[in-house]
Amino acid sequence: QVQLVESGGGLVQPGGSLRLSCAASGNIFRINAMGWYRQVPGKQRELVAVITSGGDTNYAASAKGRFTIPRDNAKKTVYLQMSSLSPEDTADYYCNAAIRTFSSSSYDTYWGQGTQVTVSS
Repeated sequence: QVQLVESGGGLVQPGGSLRLSCAASGNIFRINAMGWYRQVPGKQRELVAVITSGGDTNYAASAKGRFTIPRDNAKKTVYLQMSSLSPEDTADYYCNAAIRTFSSSSYDTYWGQGTQVTVSS
């Protein structure tokens, strides 16, 4: 019914930039907060950045000053613009969104399938 599809991952050199995209589709009535998380094998998934429907943002300490999380409500898409990347940013990045469908009276959390980001020379 609802899908979150990420794109934009890949290999980038240290100091480089990358933009991830996450597009929501399906039986969507409204989207509340959208966010990006990342996970390294063997470690817990951690929040990178989140943006509310009104545009308020919150960033992990590791992301502040380097990442931004713009959002296009008309396209139901959230982005993660990453710059000054370091090998420590290597991880699988997951999109997350709180979505209310036309057949529901409440918001549910949905996840994308993940996209891999590798920062290496």
